[in-house]
This record gives sequence, structure tokens and C-alpha cells, in this order.
Amino acid sequence: MKKPKYIPRKKDDKLKEIGKEILRFMNQKSSKIYNYKQISSGIDFKNPRQREQVVQALHRLRAEDKIKEVEKGKYIVNLQIQGTLTGIIDFNQAGNAYVKVEHSDEDIFIHSKNVKDAMQGDKVLIVTYHYRGKKLEGSVLEVIERNREEFVGTFEFIKHKDFGFVVGDKKSINTDIFIPKGKINGAKNGDKVVVKISDWRTGERNPEGEIIKVLGAPGEHETEIHSILAEYGLPYTFPEDVELEASKIDKKISAAEIKKRRDMRKILTFTIDPENAKDFDDALSIQKLENGNWEIGVHIADVSHFVVPETLLDDEAYNRGTSVYLVDRVVPMLPEILSNDVCSLKPNEDRYAFSAVFELNDSAEIKKQWFGKTLIHSDRRFSYEEAQKRIKTRKGDLAEEILVLDRLAKILRKARIKNGAITFDRSEVRFNLDENSEPIGVYFKMSEDSNHLIEEFMLLANRKVSEFISLNNQKQRTDKTFVYRIHDDPDPEKLEALKDFVSTFGYKMNLSNPRKIHESMNKLLSDVKGKGEENMIETLAMRTMSKAVYSTEPVGHYGLGFEYYTHFTSPIRRYPDLIAHRLLQHYLDGGKSVNKTEFEEKCKHCSATERRAADAERDSIKFMQVRFMEKHLGEVFEGVISGVAEFGFWVEIPENGAEGLIKLRDLMDDSYQYDAKSHAVYGIRRGKQYQLGDRIKIKVMKANVIKKQVDFKIV
Repeated sequence: MKKPKYIPRKKDDKLKEIGKEILRFMNQKSSKIYNYKQISSGIDFKNPRQREQVVQALHRLRAEDKIKEVEKGKYIVNLQIQGTLTGIIDFNQAGNAYVKVEHSDEDIFIHSKNVKDAMQGDKVLIVTYHYRGKKLEGSVLEVIERNREEFVGTFEFIKHKDFGFVVGDKKSINTDIFIPKGKINGAKNGDKVVVKISDWRTGERNPEGEIIKVLGAPGEHETEIHSILAEYGLPYTFPEDVELEASKIDKKISAAEIKKRRDMRKILTFTIDPENAKDFDDALSIQKLENGNWEIGVHIADVSHFVVPETLLDDEAYNRGTSVYLVDRVVPMLPEILSNDVCSLKPNEDRYAFSAVFELNDSAEIKKQWFGKTLIHSDRRFSYEEAQKRIKTRKGDLAEEILVLDRLAKILRKARIKNGAITFDRSEVRFNLDENSEPIGVYFKMSEDSNHLIEEFMLLANRKVSEFISLNNQKQRTDKTFVYRIHDDPDPEKLEALKDFVSTFGYKMNLSNPRKIHESMNKLLSDVKGKGEENMIETLAMRTMSKAVYSTEPVGHYGLGFEYYTHFTSPIRRYPDLIAHRLLQHYLDGGKSVNKTEFEEKCKHCSATERRAADAERDSIKFMQVRFMEKHLGEVFEGVISGVAEFGFWVEIPENGAEGLIKLRDLMDDSYQYDAKSHAVYGIRRGKQYQLGDRIKIKVMKANVIKKQVDFKIV
């Protein structure tokens, strides 16, 4: 056997350094194949001696499997071995980021100095390493795909130089954008603007851009709401050609179409919706059958009749993905002529519907079910409050029918909880606005029996449609491609941490099997009701849960306790429901299974648009809460600690939901440290502790509308 050539230590170290330079260069375009001359030139090793070192370093990298020789003298980075990963980058306010790695649950931390020219939502290639031998971190090697080119920021004009910069939110873009003289387009110093990046030269610190829209003065209501719309790329108006296509839709109920449908116009039907609702997605019908059972129809607006694939309307709806509900306005998925008129199940008008019709006995057991297109006529429109009044007083028109539905819904709900559903029942903050959209009051939307009534029958329809497609008569999988709403099992480590934490308050959890976890979680949520620690424990319990998404894989819905579940009941405002309608009709017509890969892509897109909508809605609520708190500067409130971090903790005021930050550096009585395990900060000298869930008195010190941030001080 040939004796290995001895390489002196100094030379060995030198080759290691050259190897690192080579990898850095090759990773700039990791899919490209290079020869040794290109690599030598790329790292500026140009004389014959240096090129010989490059060749030696390449042999070494190949032996270590860090690169591959695809043909003689030609090399490519070995991505599997190199520790390079691909994912989507997500920045925080400090300018640091996490990369959500593709095909993995892993999030890799990226320090702000290692993000290169990546921006929020970009698809990036990163290299991973253990920082100081411990923590796994990453560095961005290259941006594979830009998420967006337009950003919202504040324009800062540099006097006497005829140029300026747009300073964006660090979460969106981690650098200022240079605006040359000819691309300011009427913006004044301090304006909130939308900027489009036009160029970002390699090695340049700042990209160059052009101001394409002036939003107005920061802090003003319309400016800030339009900033949110622009930040998330939410188009408030529809393109003219889409509106034109919508206006040409035939609104008439045709005799030919009636023949294709089950006519249910003579059966008592009504809607129950929020008081201020304009679009009515769903209606319920009820009639008693001769055998004593109840026929309950869950009727959903038949959007698929009007919005058909390969039209401008459908493309626009798909791109939007969902309606977005900001505090003072709705950004609809469909033009108003559809959402508030043609598709809406208005009272006293015939409407096309897609229905799930169930025969239930008095024990809410399903004896028969039917799915298909119908023609319905809503006899009455109820608000939730009106329906609740009938449940409570047992009086009023249609009280008897509403009470039957309420009784059946309660049986369905009880069975669902017994089978593993978890009963998170959190209230949602809402605002009373005056004619200028100023917040004059805050209230909480609470779920009552009338809300649960509608919820249970919608859940029943969603579950049964999903099962109908996914299972045959023998309850075996059919393997037909469908769009599911899935919610994965909770993180075991987070569950263990929750169990340990709640034990300090005297609560016990049994995590020995899935059923015990469900039972323990529901008992915990029930036991903390009305207690001081309710908010904190409910928040921590929510954090153990996975996020619900859309998928073609029916992994089940953990939170609802369903093995098969879809979204079928809101096609006016959610695109996945429209997909579900089309697929159900396709399979009712005897169609073969559709392409799974194509529909998985649609699922990913719909999950992304849903996240975008949720973030925009959250931002608009934060903005309105800060506006509301501007009127209460200097006032004292009792709050609950709702979050704890290394730099401080957040306090929420229960009566209005406003949340403010208390920075540790502002606590002058001691030097405080953060303890992640106990969700607390504690004073090093005196031992005073502030823990998640603690009640404390605070004073409102500052309300920054632009940053959407409130600062509190402990009283």
C-alpha cells in the first residue's frame, strides 16, 4: 500500500484556508459547475504557484466529500455533505432572522451580520455551523428567489445632495434603500412611501430603488392602514378587467340550471351571522321527517357556479387566497357583485347552493347523508344576538326550530370533545369606531350558544365532505386527491415544558397517550377559567400546538379531534373552500383522482396567503390599540404579564387587550435576568420576580403609532 504523502502543519493550515475560500466562492452559485481555472480566478489566485495550491485544495475538498468531481477537472458543491440548506428567511425587529428549512421543522438562526442581501420572505441558500462549538447557526450564501421587490418605509431626504433613503421596518428589509434624484417622484422628507428596488449591485451595501407611491404623513389613520395593505401586498381594489368580467355574470336563476339541482326552496331555511355581515356564506334548513328524525341542510354559497377555472376572476381569487379583515375595512377575495350580491345567501331570494344534507335522530346520530348542488330560498336572516335571545328566552319567531338545532349542536359538541377535540374558546378584540375611524371603545367578541350552533353544523359538513371523498363504504382509504385542513400533533417537548410549568400552580397533566393528553388539556383549560393565571396558561397551551395548514395529506386535525377534515363552508372568503367544492363535484360526477402535486402547490399557496392575512389583521389591531391608548397616556391600569424575553416583558390590559412593553433597563430597583424555563425575570440582588401571568399595576408612558408600540412603566 502506498504511504500517504506527509503534508507539513503550516501547509495543511494554508490548504484549509484556501479550501474555505473555494467553498465561499462556489457557494455563491452552488448549482454551477466550475473548472480549476475559474475557481482560481474567482478567489484571485492567478500565478502558477497559487493555481497549484488551488488544485491541492480541490483534491482535499473532494476527499472530504465537500465537493463532487462531475467530470475530469470539473467540480460542483456537494450540498448534502456541505451543511447547506434551503429555506425561507424570516426577520425579527432586531434585524436577526430565522430560516424555515424546506422539508424540515427546523428553524436556523441567522445573525444580522450574516444575512447578506436577503430580505423578508426570500428563498435563501444558507450554510450551517455550530457557533463556538455549541449553538447551530447559519449564514446566507445566496438569495435563490426574491419574495418581493416593493417595500413600505419612511423617506429621508438628504438636503443639498438631491438624493435620499427609504428606511424600512427592519422585519421587512434590513438595509436602507438609496433613492437617486430622478426617482423621488414627489415624495417629501418624512413621508411614508412604497419603494421598488431596481438594482442591488454585488458588494454594494444599499440597494437602489424608485418611489412608486406616496402614502402620506406617518401616524395618520389612512396612511397607516394603507401602509399595512402595501406592506403585505394586499390589493384594495380589483383590476378593471376583473371587475368587468364580474359585471357580465348572469344573475338570473335559469330553468335549465334548476333541473340539474335539488330544489329545496320550500324547506324552512335561514342564516345566522354577525350583525354587520354583508356576505352570507352559509344557511341552515330544518324539517321534521315522518319517521320522527330531523333533516338538517347545511347550504353553502355555490361560488364555483360563477367563478370557473381559467378566468380572470378565478386567477384574481387564487392570488388573493382569502378575504382580509382589517379593523376598519375588508379586503375581499371576490368583487362585491359576487361576495355581497350574486353568491350571498340573502333572505327572500332564490340562490344556488352546494349542500350537505343530513338525517339526524334525536340523539344527533347520522342516519343518512347527501351531497350535491341545490336551489334554496332563505326565509329569514338572524344575527347571532337574535338567535341567542331565542335560545335563552325560548320565545320569538322560529324559536322552536333554533332550539332543536341548538340541542342537536350541543350533543355533537359533547361527542367531539369526548373524541379528543380541545376546547380553546378565546375571545377576539373588536373596536367601536366613530365616523373618522377613531377608536372610541373596545369590546370582546365572545362565543355563545348561537355561535356554537353554527360552528357545530359547519364542522359536521366539513368533516363529512372530507370523509365522503377519502373513505369508501367499507371505511377504507380511497386515495383520491383532496384538499384537507390539517393540524399536526403538538410538540412533545413543549408539552413536557407545559406540564412542568403548570405543576408549580398545582395543576397536573397526564401525557402518557393521546387520549390522556386531550383529557388533561381540556381539564387544564377548564380548571384555570376565572383564575389569575388563566390568560398565561391558555397562552402557553396554545403555543404547544402546531399551526393549521392546507395539505393533500390527510394527517388529521388534532385540535378538532378529526381524522379527516376540510374547509368547505366559506367559499366567498376562502379559496381552499372553492377548491373543495370543485373537487367534490368532480368526484360526484365520477371523475378520476386529480394530480396530487398540482394541488399540493395550491395548498402551500393558500396556507401562505392565510398567514399573510393573519399578520396583516394582527398589525391593524395593534395599530388601533395604540391609537386607543394614545388617549390614555399617564393613566394607571392593572395588567397581566403576557410575554417575557431577555430584554423585557409585555403586559396586557385585560379590559381592552392593549399590550405594552416594559424594558428591563428601565427597572431601576435591581439588575434583572431572564429565566426561559420559568418564563420570568428576577432581580439578582433582591430576588424580586416578574413571571408570565403575574398581575401588576402599570402606567401608560408612550404610544408610538408608527412602530405600533406602547411603553408601560410599573407603578
